[in-house]
Amino acid sequence: MAVDQVTPDTHARQLAGLDALELGGGTRSRLAPRIWGRVWPMALAAGMVLAIWQGVVWAGFWPDYVFAGPTDVVPVLADRLTSGEYWEAIGVTMRRAVSGFAVSVLAGLVIGALVSRVRVLRAAFGSLITGLQTMPSIAWFPLAILLFGLTESAITFVVILGAVPSIANGLIGGVDYTPPILLRAGHVLGFRRLQLYRHVILPASLPSFLAGLKQGWAFAWRSLMAGELVVIIAHQSSLGERLYYDRELADSAGLLATMIIILVIGIGVDLLFETADNSLRRRWGLQQVRN
Repeated sequence: MAVDQVTPDTHARQLAGLDALELGGGTRSRLAPRIWGRVWPMALAAGMVLAIWQGVVWAGFWPDYVFAGPTDVVPVLADRLTSGEYWEAIGVTMRRAVSGFAVSVLAGLVIGALVSRVRVLRAAFGSLITGLQTMPSIAWFPLAILLFGLTESAITFVVILGAVPSIANGLIGGVDYTPPILLRAGHVLGFRRLQLYRHVILPASLPSFLAGLKQGWAFAWRSLMAGELVVIIAHQSSLGERLYYDRELADSAGLLATMIIILVIGIGVDLLFETADNSLRRRWGLQQVRN
């Protein structure tokens, strides 16, 4: 009798342990080693880039006023980061990026949801969405300027066109690869149409959709930088405008300083997407166990 009473508890503990392994459970590494594990490879890469950069400058392929070295760029960068006007330019660029990307996400979500589930729309617009995704963003600016003039609407127009196809294709791909067993389980639970989409298809599509969001942001960011170089709006300083005037004034140090800021912003956003991806992996039990 004692054995019969202990066995279910033992089996329950064993199953709980197996569930923990399957779901990526276990103790998490401490915060400091994890941060250090991320920081030192990036610091090493930055050091290597700086060394190569300085080596090219010492080689003398271009004069200093054409291609400034790190020792010239770093003081200019520090000086600009202490300027309120420069932070205003960063704020204008980020506002355009966030607002354009937000509209792109909404549009991409609607288009992707419709095309992925309506067969006629898939046949009509599936290839068109992929074609738009491969089209260079700069090719849209002549039309955007004709439609909206040299205004912020022209920039936003191109940012949205650059990002929406990638976001929509990410959702379409996720819906296409939803396991059929999940769809059958949803039907068994009584889900129909919108309920099935909300509770089964969208959660199953999250990894692909997140990848589409990341790619969409990359297209939006590149489109924005191109737009700010082409469309110069009076009394609205931006990072693209800074690049334009630094080039016109042959200010190589200022040009490279602004390029570094653009690169750092891109890396920061990529880290945000990586954090979201890692969180999703942990939730689904796909996080790899590292020694």
